[in-house]
Amino acid sequence: METTENKFYKKAYLLSLFTIFYNIIEGVVSMILGYQDETLTLFGFGVDSFIEVISGIGIAVMIVRIRKNPASTKSTFEIKALKITGTAFYLLSAGLLAGIVVSLLNQQKPETTFWGVVISLISIAVMVWLMNAKKKIGKQLNSEPIIADANCTKVCVYMSIVLLASSLIYELTGFAYADIIGSAGLIYFSVSEGKEAFEKAKGKACSCGTNCHN
Repeated sequence: METTENKFYKKAYLLSLFTIFYNIIEGVVSMILGYQDETLTLFGFGVDSFIEVISGIGIAVMIVRIRKNPASTKSTFEIKALKITGTAFYLLSAGLLAGIVVSLLNQQKPETTFWGVVISLISIAVMVWLMNAKKKIGKQLNSEPIIADANCTKVCVYMSIVLLASSLIYELTGFAYADIIGSAGLIYFSVSEGKEAFEKAKGKACSCGTNCHN
């Protein structure tokens, strides 16, 4: 008979799988619509979703590991996934910065930011639900790594809020630099997440409100 603890670990694993597949869908849709509407913030948000997929795979592997042995240290795969994630966030930051420069030089404006509003609202709702669900499971299992992952989901919520704010401002006012300011906001969080991923790979404490254990 399956124990209560195994049921909780199974639920944590299913939440990690949901995170992966949701971000794949969100990434594809955001990048396509961002490219079509010439919305740099939405396109960058889509790229971020794919980076979250890499991170999510590492989390899924972590859950399997700590289910077998809660006291075990990070596997080589997890460390590599964190380093790839960190590098990808830095590359995203550089790409967004280049996009901002090009937009300023060419005075490009989005055709519309309507889809940015829609996608960000959906993302905020999903990420808040995921954050609370992961945190609940983490507390039930008394697992600091799972609680840390739940707390780090807050960054995804913040990035969604940045997308919502910039998209809504441009859609309502047509303020020319709203998309560029939104992209700058994504750069800030991307650099923070990149730094955090490398710190986790080294076993250092993370900045998401709790410690990242080995």
